[in-house]
Amino acid sequence: MGRATLIGFSAVAMWALLALLTDASGAVPPFLMSAITFAIGTCVGLVARIFMPPPQQKVRIPPLVWVIGIAGLFGYHFFYFTALRNAPAVEASLIAYLWPLLIVVGSALMPGERLAWNHIAGALLGLAGTFLIVTRGGGLSFDANYAFGYAMAGVCALVWSAYSLLSRRFPEVPTTIVTWFCAATSVLSLACHLMLEETVLPANAGQWLAVLGLGLMPVGAAFYAWDIGVKRGNIQVLGAASYAAPLLSTLVLIVTGFAEPSWRILAACVLITGGAVLAAKSLLFGKRKVAARA
Repeated sequence: MGRATLIGFSAVAMWALLALLTDASGAVPPFLMSAITFAIGTCVGLVARIFMPPPQQKVRIPPLVWVIGIAGLFGYHFFYFTALRNAPAVEASLIAYLWPLLIVVGSALMPGERLAWNHIAGALLGLAGTFLIVTRGGGLSFDANYAFGYAMAGVCALVWSAYSLLSRRFPEVPTTIVTWFCAATSVLSLACHLMLEETVLPANAGQWLAVLGLGLMPVGAAFYAWDIGVKRGNIQVLGAASYAAPLLSTLVLIVTGFAEPSWRILAACVLITGGAVLAAKSLLFGKRKVAARA
């Protein structure tokens, strides 16, 4: 379980590159970006199949798995982009980033899972740290005129948390299925682009490299790693630790010179790290405690 949890957290680490690579990719509209990067993510899965051992027996994929997978990947991005189009980015992003808390709380309803106080407390500390990152130390101003955008951000959080939790119900389904979820998301995103956006492609080689990087990692390998984590790892710990994504993203921007260090970054680091450690208390210290009792 510990190894699968670490693999799942590697997805969070890859998502930390999302802001940097997106900024470097130029003015490509969101749905076109999603179509291109998920096409690359599909190729990641196809290449991975070459190196992965074939399954010992053929697994029947229930129709519900296809619904969950495609609705999860495409639905999350569709509602997220819709939220950003209809509400200020700060408020919409913070609402959308309720999904780690929803995963931690929702995991209590899953078979074989138990929700403890430290999971809730750790998730709330992570949310507080995320608040500092997203608001840049300022306040929030929720305007009723943006109610539709706020609602779309809320749906976005519900969709991703539901996808993550429901995927755990099908541990026998191989992670290679994510390849086809990515392919379907690419096709649906292209359809949305053709209906809603004007085509703007990357302007130079550097921007194309950034798009390639997005497709290989945050919008590619990350989804395969996340599938392993939510199916076989400690989902409460993984949910709480997911709040590290905005912090890591900000740290990457600081290291690369796109942002300045500040007190709020330090405070967010303490809150998010403390929350992750608290949520992972039993995973980190449980064996040591058992050994001490013995």
